[in-house]
Amino acid sequence: MKVDVLLGLQWGDEGKGKIVDVLTPQYDIIARFQGGPNAGHTLEFEGIKHVLHTIPSGIFRDGVINLIGNGVVIDPVIFQQELDKLAPYNLDIKSRLVISKKAHLILPTHRLLDAASEAAKGKDKIGSTLKGIGPTYMDKTGRNGLRVGDIYSPNFKEKYTSLVNKHKNILNHFDDFEYNLGELEGPWLAAVEKLKELPAIDSEQYINDAMKNGKKILAEGAQGTMLDIDFGTYPFVTSSNTVTAGTCTGLGVAPTKIGDVIGIFKAYCTRVGSGPFPTELEDEVGEEIRKSGSEFGATTGRPRRCGWIDLPQLKYAIMINGVTKLSMMKADVLDGFDTIKACTHYLIDGERYDYFPYDVSDVEVVPVYEEIEGWNSDLTTLSSYNDAPAALKNYVEYLERNLEVPITVVSVGPDRSQTLNNKVLA
Repeated sequence: MKVDVLLGLQWGDEGKGKIVDVLTPQYDIIARFQGGPNAGHTLEFEGIKHVLHTIPSGIFRDGVINLIGNGVVIDPVIFQQELDKLAPYNLDIKSRLVISKKAHLILPTHRLLDAASEAAKGKDKIGSTLKGIGPTYMDKTGRNGLRVGDIYSPNFKEKYTSLVNKHKNILNHFDDFEYNLGELEGPWLAAVEKLKELPAIDSEQYINDAMKNGKKILAEGAQGTMLDIDFGTYPFVTSSNTVTAGTCTGLGVAPTKIGDVIGIFKAYCTRVGSGPFPTELEDEVGEEIRKSGSEFGATTGRPRRCGWIDLPQLKYAIMINGVTKLSMMKADVLDGFDTIKACTHYLIDGERYDYFPYDVSDVEVVPVYEEIEGWNSDLTTLSSYNDAPAALKNYVEYLERNLEVPITVVSVGPDRSQTLNNKVLA
């Protein structure tokens, strides 16, 4: 067996959680491979909306194991809050959720370092979620980090204190940054004790044994391709590899064991925080998309920047990830438009680019659009792709021609039931 991968192709917030939830009945294991509580995966069913940050999006399905891989960073406090929100649903968490011993821990001082660093940047801030993600990955690569396996060590407290003292010394270099570590430490240490109640495993062995035994595995990515530390719009990126290659390092899966790669994208485009966004609409059209799509961050609540779909960017993401199938999300958000636009290429200093170049931050990027007829009708009541308006089918076919990958799923609303299979291609 091979591991299928599901990930975002834009700047995050594409709707990955919903599609993981829809696909979960086809799999035995759902495995998160990178990121941390900066993720916000929204699932909606039976009239209830759920937002997951660290826990994989298959947690609501019976008989499925949800694995938090070694590439994930965990804040025990936020993780415990997430578990508390699941408590009313009587899920058997201990039988459904396992955690890699190699996953790194976010300390309270990591969050303080994140806040201090972002504040010091002023107008040049990168738009961090202030969850301590960056400083935790820095300690990981600097070989200073604490991992889940360390909480079982008899000298865990000494390791913790040593790292905290290092962080305090760094914080002393930030002028006018005040903090109270004492009020953060108590809840964090209490949450670590709760973390011990869940199964901690050698996840890379677990995953590979599962593959040998014929188990079907779906790797779930967080954030989006354009936030990848290597291939995103650096430096306005996250601190991990959000692309398919991150599955290998974040779970211990060999490259030859990757199966289908399912790329998730919106029928338009959004971005949270700072950084380049070639098709951004800073006008009433962008505002209309924002309102119609409820485009506010699931983790931060910040309003998302909105724009038309960007084909050079999507083709770039498809190439980097080796995407084999596409899922188009939030088609219903464009219900009210007579005309939809798609960016086909950029003009930079008079030169045409039909791919995503190295630098789009410090140059003027002029997007060139094609217009496509809109469907101007309510998609949310559809139960079959066959019944979709001709204009929606034309839009899907237009994207397939340009992206050269089949769109097998079209989402027409937030609920898991509002998910259409494109039966011609599926």
